[in-house]
Amino acid sequence: MKLPQWIGLAALTAACLLLWSLRDVLIHLFAGIVLAMALCTLVGSLRERWPMARNLALVICLLGLLLVLGIGIAILVPPFISQFQQLLLQLPAAALELKQLAIATISTISGMVYGLQGASDWSASLLANGTALPDGATLASGLGGGLKQLLGLAGNLGNGLIQILFVIAVSLMVAVQPTAYREASILLIPSFYRRRFREILLQCGDALSSWMVGLLISSLCVAVLAGIGLSLLGVKLVMANALLAGLLNVIPNLGPTMSTIFPMAVALLDAPWKSLAVLCLYVVIQNLESYVITPSVMHHQVKLLPGLTLTAQFLFTVIFGPLGLLLALPLTVVLQVLIREVLIHDMLDRWKPERRAFSPMT
Repeated sequence: MKLPQWIGLAALTAACLLLWSLRDVLIHLFAGIVLAMALCTLVGSLRERWPMARNLALVICLLGLLLVLGIGIAILVPPFISQFQQLLLQLPAAALELKQLAIATISTISGMVYGLQGASDWSASLLANGTALPDGATLASGLGGGLKQLLGLAGNLGNGLIQILFVIAVSLMVAVQPTAYREASILLIPSFYRRRFREILLQCGDALSSWMVGLLISSLCVAVLAGIGLSLLGVKLVMANALLAGLLNVIPNLGPTMSTIFPMAVALLDAPWKSLAVLCLYVVIQNLESYVITPSVMHHQVKLLPGLTLTAQFLFTVIFGPLGLLLALPLTVVLQVLIREVLIHDMLDRWKPERRAFSPMT
């Protein structure tokens, strides 16, 4: 390799290392772009139905989103707080009953295996509890550790709030002037490829919009199915739990699991069998969503292979953390368009091996 080639390789390596060190900033920037694309999709749909100025349509969409968010908070938060308080009041009695049931079961098994003496030893060891009061040193160390945990939690909350504000600010700025930001990014591309790259960016935007529409349809189906099932089971807070199931469906894999916790806890306050019935209901709903609803919707919106989606979720979670799991699907959608258009169509499909000149001596 010649000196210019070595310099180019060193510059490429330095750029890759810089991007890797800034991966947290880049994933938050991408989150802002995804939210901006969602706003642009809403604005475009509104302007197709009622012709108006773009800034006016953006303001109407923002006010509508704030109204929906306020209604959702009013529906979800108060009943959840009241039910959570009831759950906290009844948890000690439920835990004591569960402990006694476990001790009785273990004692019965121990009596069958070791005899009555072994059963009494099991019961004595399980019922034993540490009631001794801690000394001054232990109490001081415990208070110090708790204070450190509180300070760490406050720091994490402050950091998370700053990140959320950054994402919201980026999304609003991009949504106000999407064409200007797109053209500014195109200037970073060599001049011979700018027109083609503009087409690729438009395809990425269309793919993200299609994915958002498919995700909205899938979440609405999950919310409706959860509401119908919980109504039939007679579980309280049907609307709140249904909305929670639809909202958490946005988070792949982890969200559906989280959405089962609160309705199971609410059902447990009425009867234990309802909690098990709610678990079975959500398992059925998530299987329908994973194998019937989402494949049918996404096949018409964005063609994503299930194995590729699962691999992308694992890879982006390792690289970017929890936010990478949340943004795994939109990242996969964009990368799929970039790989298809840039790598396959523009490079591999046009690549031809060099032909050697024919020589009669060979």
